[in-house]
Amino acid sequence: MQPNAEVEVRVATVDDAAAIATVHVRSWQSGYAGIVPASYLDALDPETATERWRQWLAAGPADDVVTWVVTSGSKVVGFASVGPARDEDARRSEREVYSIYLVPEAWGFGAARELMRTVINEIGEDAPLSLWVVADSARARQFYRRHGFSPDGVEEIRERGGVDLTEVRYRRS
Repeated sequence: MQPNAEVEVRVATVDDAAAIATVHVRSWQSGYAGIVPASYLDALDPETATERWRQWLAAGPADDVVTWVVTSGSKVVGFASVGPARDEDARRSEREVYSIYLVPEAWGFGAARELMRTVINEIGEDAPLSLWVVADSARARQFYRRHGFSPDGVEEIRERGGVDLTEVRYRRS
């Protein structure tokens, strides 16, 4: 992606499943390198993930879940999914960012900013919004802080690739 490239954010369709799966896998492989074992990251497969994304996108609006993609030219370079907050202590109207990822070559060029701005604008500037982030992912934590999120003191340990990762819940209200 080029600096100052035009980006567009739109609601994802089932036809975006393969592109989203590729973004998801590539982002994990780069973003979690050194955090999650390489053997786990190397085993991630866009083809396998495509079918899961097809099912997810087909069911999305019915489950009150929306996925947006950000494109540069005709290429999907990122995506975000938002739905009802899943935590037991979530407020009734709280929404949760389930995922937000970009291909590594789009990092630092504003595509993620536009994607997050769309998410916030679409759900409402004042709507409570939460997400979970891997504690060791400094880049992601900094991004969320720039968009008004802050840790709320809740952490969980989740296993990924045979290692326990600490995840921190962030909230924006």
